[in-house]
Amino acid sequence: MRIPTLLTAAAAATLITSSAAQATIRLANDPGGLIAAYQQRFAHARASGERIVIDGSCLSACTLAIGLVPREQICATPRAVLGFHAAWQPTPFGGKAVSFPATQHMMNIYPADLQGWINRHGGLTPRMMFLRGQELAAFVSTCSEADGAAAVRTAAHRAHKPSHSREIVAFRHSRPIFAVRRMQ
Repeated sequence: MRIPTLLTAAAAATLITSSAAQATIRLANDPGGLIAAYQQRFAHARASGERIVIDGSCLSACTLAIGLVPREQICATPRAVLGFHAAWQPTPFGGKAVSFPATQHMMNIYPADLQGWINRHGGLTPRMMFLRGQELAAFVSTCSEADGAAAVRTAAHRAHKPSHSREIVAFRHSRPIFAVRRMQ
């Protein structure tokens, strides 16, 4: 009687593990947000083996996926666009001030080849710079048709679920750790 119970438990654990490893996170129209929140999310994706498909704009802190998730777990569709800029913090009077420590922290997360690209394009400044197409393919593999289809199915399936969906759209927290948003 104990052996069937153990076999059932082992089978259930295998199914849970394999389904988590085969989950797909679709990053699309993601404006970024707090660095710490994205670090936490991408660390979880790395540990769980979730595949990340960049399928649209991935701006600001969203771009940290490139440095926090192994390259074999991440790909980009032809619609993918990464947007980079300096990190900023709110000022007491509602303005924005570049946070040099947070900006350096972001740069340290990016792989060396991406750091080189950023530096060749003027470094992280308040102005957004974009990486797409063939240039992006040098840093992130192009998604297979299966990856793209999985991301579309995941997005369509999650569109009908409550907001606890695993698709990343944006992170918002009440305390400013390192706010990273587009500066104009």
